[in-house]
Amino acid sequence: MDKKFTTSSFIKSKNEGRKISMLTAYDYSTAKILDESGVDSILVGDSLGMVVLGYEDTTRVTMDDMVHHIKAVVRGTKRALVIGDMPFMTYHTGKYESVKNAGRLIQEGGCKAVKLEGGEEFIEDIYHIIKAGIPVAGHLGYTPQSVNIFGGHKVQGKTIEGARKILKDAIALQQAGAFTIVLECVPFKLAEFISKKLTIPTIGIGSGAGCDGQVLVIHDAVGLYRDFSPKHAKKYVDVGKIMEDATISYIHETQHGVFPTPNNSYTMDDEILDILEGEFK
Repeated sequence: MDKKFTTSSFIKSKNEGRKISMLTAYDYSTAKILDESGVDSILVGDSLGMVVLGYEDTTRVTMDDMVHHIKAVVRGTKRALVIGDMPFMTYHTGKYESVKNAGRLIQEGGCKAVKLEGGEEFIEDIYHIIKAGIPVAGHLGYTPQSVNIFGGHKVQGKTIEGARKILKDAIALQQAGAFTIVLECVPFKLAEFISKKLTIPTIGIGSGAGCDGQVLVIHDAVGLYRDFSPKHAKKYVDVGKIMEDATISYIHETQHGVFPTPNNSYTMDDEILDILEGEFK
């Protein structure tokens, strides 16, 4: 599909039964590769706090962090829809701040939509963001910004109370105008049930194949993040091991004079050296 992917493409894909592909990216070069490979959407996730900045969790990511990385990704993207995450505490203090911060990601960062975590408790904020002309993707289930409340990385919706809340939140997000909802670490049967109840698409991460699309953190998909690997991630290639082997080879060749070769070096006219030799005897 060569046509530019938009928020309308999300709905169209669900209606046509076409699965949506989404990956994260945080820099120009990665975004360019993913975009040219044909991915539908690129999420500049606040997961950059862990896989790029080395934080323990996502709660320390700032608006300035997000704007900086979104800019880089947008410069590398032509077709995919770029979505920017709203960081922790940027939509928790009222509709004015929520709209202002969402606007920064669009106006300064250049992404085409924002994603934020939570359901009914943030519906007013989401409504006003959308009213301001900013498309919103929801995020339910395990929401990483609430890691301290959950007490760790835990599957959500395994009880009747939990399942009911996620379903009610999903319906509320749809009614508020969200164009898609990420379902993270939700039991796959519940995720499939919710996906069938909604007219907007769901994007699963650790929530089974019944969702309308899937998203993975690129560092998990290619083996670049080694601190831990979640159960729901699939490593398609171990780029981390390839980089490690390449680095070891580089160190060895540098230490033993194997690199650089003449092919890696630039030449000059030997007469210039003769002149210099005469001048600096």
